[in-house]
Amino acid sequence: MTLRAAMGPIALALSVGLCACGGASASSEVLHAEELHAEVAATAAAANPVTVSPLPDTEDASPETQIAFLGGPGTRVADVRVVGSRSGVHTGRLEAYSTGTGESFLPTHPFVPGERVTVHARVSASAGAPPALATSTTFTIAHQASISKKEFPIQRGDASAVQHYSSAPTLTPSTVTVTTPAKPGATPGDFFLAPYQGEGTPGPMIADQGGNLVWSHPLPSGIESTDFSVQQYEGKPVLVWWQGRILEVGFGQGEQVLYNSAYQQIATIRAGNGYRSDLHEIRLTPQGTAWIDVFDPVNLNLKAEGGSSNDILTDSVIEEVDVKTGLVMWEWHALGHIPIGESNQPVPAGNYPWDYVHINSIDPGSSGDVLLSSRNTWTLYDVDEHSGGMHWRLGGKRSTFKLGPGTRFYWQHDAEWQPGGLISVFDNGSNPPKEKQSRSLLLAPNLTTHTVTLAKALVNPAKTLLASSQGNTLNLAGANTAGNWLMGYGGLPNFTEYGPSGEVLFDATLGKNVQDFRTYLSPWSGQPASPPSVLAQPAGASAMTVAVSWNGATEVASWHVLAGASPTTLTPVATAPKSGFQTAIAVPSAGPYVTVQALNSAGAVIGTSAAVKA
Repeated sequence: MTLRAAMGPIALALSVGLCACGGASASSEVLHAEELHAEVAATAAAANPVTVSPLPDTEDASPETQIAFLGGPGTRVADVRVVGSRSGVHTGRLEAYSTGTGESFLPTHPFVPGERVTVHARVSASAGAPPALATSTTFTIAHQASISKKEFPIQRGDASAVQHYSSAPTLTPSTVTVTTPAKPGATPGDFFLAPYQGEGTPGPMIADQGGNLVWSHPLPSGIESTDFSVQQYEGKPVLVWWQGRILEVGFGQGEQVLYNSAYQQIATIRAGNGYRSDLHEIRLTPQGTAWIDVFDPVNLNLKAEGGSSNDILTDSVIEEVDVKTGLVMWEWHALGHIPIGESNQPVPAGNYPWDYVHINSIDPGSSGDVLLSSRNTWTLYDVDEHSGGMHWRLGGKRSTFKLGPGTRFYWQHDAEWQPGGLISVFDNGSNPPKEKQSRSLLLAPNLTTHTVTLAKALVNPAKTLLASSQGNTLNLAGANTAGNWLMGYGGLPNFTEYGPSGEVLFDATLGKNVQDFRTYLSPWSGQPASPPSVLAQPAGASAMTVAVSWNGATEVASWHVLAGASPTTLTPVATAPKSGFQTAIAVPSAGPYVTVQALNSAGAVIGTSAAVKA
């Protein structure tokens, strides 16, 4: 039985979460009061026959919030009554999820900041039953704060560490320099990167094991991307990433997009309830939903924490969104569930928002739970989806588990469930520095003994790499945690594949000061809808040089050049094997018109460029 299955469906913080094994003082009255409030709210939420969001006693719901009723297949909702303590009765409409597991009530008008909202309804928790079960929630509307929209300043890098192609002049991503070529045992596939900062145009990028560009998608000025990966949507592989603006206050505001294998956009995922998606997570599910995060600055009295009576706290909000309808199916707020006394981030001076938790990864479990990583509390939280309460905490000031040798982490990212109930995490160890190197950890928590032991730790044996931010740990062997692992160093331009014993099997770096929030490695097959790009230049009286590329094409083996006096009189003149992203071909013809055909390994034509004139 896995750790998650052993917990049961509604194991709350009050059952295991009060163990102060992490070394915090249990005498903190403020911390204890906040913890007790969270437990009471979780108990109220657990009593509902379906999961209702905003969860009971949410302290800072959006004025534009919908009320979500999430249950089993066939869940129906009726007799919804929504009353604001200041705004009165709210009319609205019900809209069903494409998954068939519930509905959201969309109020006609927004709520008033500071008011208390009470919701009552009747629901059926499964197909065939009439909506006869009573359900309710109460929540408070946030005083959302106004913050600076100034973007994070660009760190300049090395101007020579930028790729340029004459056949595709709009593509100027960062270089990828392979410092340790793939060794025997390295995992095949392409690297999925989203470089920003430094030099080069930001945007999602695919590179092969030789560091050669496969695909680049440049973004408009001021727009960055993160978390670029291959995932599954409607049973097919898709490219997924976040794009938007990264604010100087430490989070992003944007949206997630899905592209098919022809590099055509097929869906846009936006945060609901008036929010904009943050950059930290996009995780698709087989059910057609997406887990995303939001950072929401709210006004709060922080005098007890050394701030002011009207200070700004940045809350972390988690949403599960129905991709097809855009409806919010589930929403959880750190504020009200994670006491502010757990933070290891000091309250900043002035009007800079206090990012007290900074949730940076989401991984839904198999037993109605979701694993969250909170950078600024140094804690992993396993949250019960139905109640919003804590199954347990790992790390930080109030750890449920006693931490064994080598298991303590600081400012961590990317906590993920692994086979056998293990948990992987990227331990930044900085910022400020608490360790000499960033590490990948594989942790083994034991619920019976309330201990956690170290199953594996990976560090680069040849380089001292301490990433102050971002980063990820990717299990490349699937069910085998003893196999290969990929580490992306986030705030540093490095990424490395490690073998079972920690040996370096592959190592590469982006340009100076370039950052890549997470790095992924995966097989990929792309067939662009656009044609190949060609540039032809005279090379003497009866010759030309032809440069050809096809952004995103993965099946090209060779190029076949046709030339002639007009676009309608072209004949074959040269063939050359594909070489890197752009292939230069010497053509024994003055043309001056040229077209190029892309051939696959069987010699079949899979794409043809437009005719161009030298």
